[in-house]
Order: sequence, then C-alpha cells, then structure tokens
Amino acid sequence: MISLGPQPRILVVALRRLGDVLLTTPLIRSLKQAWPGAAIDALVFRGTEGILGGNPDIAEVITMPERRDTGESLTLLRRLWRQYDLALSTQSGDRPTLFAWAAGRQSVGFVEAQGAIARIKWLALDFPVAAASGLHRVHDVLRLAEAIGVAPVPEVVPPSGPVRTGAVPDRPYAVIHAAPKFRYKRWTVDGWQVLAAALDARGLTVLATGGEGEHSYLDEVWAGQPEVRRLDGTLSWPELAGLIGGARLYVGPDTSVTHLAAATGAPTIALYGPTDPRLWGPWPASALGTPWDAAGTIQNHGNVWLVQNPPSCPWSILPCQQEGCLRRLDSHSQCLDELTVSQVLSAVDAVLNMAGPAKLAASGAQA
Repeated sequence: MISLGPQPRILVVALRRLGDVLLTTPLIRSLKQAWPGAAIDALVFRGTEGILGGNPDIAEVITMPERRDTGESLTLLRRLWRQYDLALSTQSGDRPTLFAWAAGRQSVGFVEAQGAIARIKWLALDFPVAAASGLHRVHDVLRLAEAIGVAPVPEVVPPSGPVRTGAVPDRPYAVIHAAPKFRYKRWTVDGWQVLAAALDARGLTVLATGGEGEHSYLDEVWAGQPEVRRLDGTLSWPELAGLIGGARLYVGPDTSVTHLAAATGAPTIALYGPTDPRLWGPWPASALGTPWDAAGTIQNHGNVWLVQNPPSCPWSILPCQQEGCLRRLDSHSQCLDELTVSQVLSAVDAVLNMAGPAKLAASGAQA
C-alpha cells in the first residue's frame, strides 16, 4: 500500500450519472478502511450529490456543472490545486483525469490504451490503470484501489438519514419506482397498474416514488389507482433510502433508485431490458459473489431478483446493449414491452415466500 500518513486528504472524482456515482462508494469505503483517519472528498456533477448524502465515509461533496463551463472549471481547478495527498479519477475522460491530476500530489486514474492524449495521461498520472471492458462497474472501479495496494471492499454504501414522519405506513408495504431516466428502460403502464393491484391484494400498502421531473409520466401510470400512495418528488435521497430499506419489497426498472434499493438490503426486484447486468446489474447488499448472467428469465443473488424477458425482436439477443429498438433514448424496448406481469409476480411471490434460488428458477421457467 502506498504511504500517505495517518490522516491524508483524498479526493475521488466521479463525474457521471447518479447510479454511477453510487457505484463508486465501494472505492471510497475501501480507501476509508485503509486510512481510517482520512478526510475523503468526492467531486461530482451538480445534481448527483444527493446520492452521497449521509455517507459516513465522505467528509465533503464538491460539485461542478455537467455542461462545460470554462470559467467555473478554472476557478475550481485553482481551488483544488494540490490540496490532496491522493486523488483518484474513476473515469478515463479528459475532465476527470485533469481534476485528479491537478488536485492530487499523487494521482490514480483509468487511461485508454491508445492515442496521443492517452500517452500524456499515462505520463501525468502516478498510478495509471489501463481501462478495461467487460467488468461490472463495481469490480472495475475497485481496480483503482488495487493499483495502490488497498484491499478492495465490494460494498455499495447507500445515502442515510431519517425518514420524515408520516412517510412510512404502519403496515407492511412495497415500494414501486416506475420511472427510469430514459424511455427505453420503461416497462408498460398496464404492467405497473396490474402489479400494484396484485401487491395490494397480497396485503401490502403500495408506495410509488419518483423524481420531481417525472410527475407527468407518473400521472399516466397511476391514474385511477386508488391503492397507490404517491410520494414522487417529496423525498430526499437519504429519506428515500430509509423508506426503501424498511420495505417488504421494492420493484423498479434499470435506474439509480434500483441500485439504491439493492444497497439498502431491501428485497429488490429489478426489471431489465437492453442493459447488460454483467456490467450494470444491481449490486446486492451482501456483495456479488457470482456474476450476473447476461440473460435468464429470473436470476437471484442475495437480496436482488433480476427479471428479464427472452426477446422476440429481430436482434434475438438479450441484452442487446442498445438504446432501445430505435437506438435512441426516447425509444421503446420490445423486450420490456413484452415482459408479462406473471413473470414479475413470480419474483414477487418468491420474495414474499422467501423462496431460494433453485425454487425461483423453476417458477421463472413456468412464467
């Protein structure tokens, strides 16, 4: 392990989307366990800092705009210049690498194998790590810890904080988060409505969560569903983590909230379409011993059940790793459009009956 002293200042640069930032927390935990006296800061895009709220391993979260702003970037670079004993970039991009190099007296980061800019990065970083493909994001980011001799701790740390009074029902409840960031990750409106009714029939209060910008879509999803109690746009990330952590089960698509649910330890049912779970599958609270398979009607690892639908589309490949059938963010995805409620309920009933993986695989085959 590199020598930093007992109370080093460390910066972790994670300029990505919400779910990506959350999946950086195993690296931060690894660093904190290696240097318990360290003050570890995170540099993230503005708007993603909430996913790190209440994280006990982080001293400060610093934000910057996602859209390039030369003036603000230069000001931040001057502020951070050599302020840290160690800085790590969790991406190979130019901006995160620049900030890690500028901020740290020692720096670590991913570097692409070829190109003139890549050669400069190889020379600039004290501990360059070759960018790799085909790894789950958690395993990938932990290679930065290994590069400096730090034992990897594969534990995703959710935000933490109290849940506001009145948000938690006084009876067992399920949480549904129906709205992913992009259209091509959506399940069907009818599917969500039938699922909610089925959860209600199973004796669960149904809570629906969502972001502030998702009200219009959720108005469509939950129209005429009196059994659903809507909380969209009302909870902070730490409050959301606390709410989901107490749920009998959670159901959601491929979105940051589903990764959050998995990290809380709540029984989590994730509905996946084009996304490859080998790279981006939810990380169970107990860590992921065996990798997710590329496809399988229902898979179970730890507290996570991952539900997919065998494709009948012309590509006949699951997951196709494309942005929907039309190859754009606002596209539909046929594999999700054809995912049946009975398939999802197979996973729901496995959770409620505490079925093991073998029994679950059998029920999935019959769905």
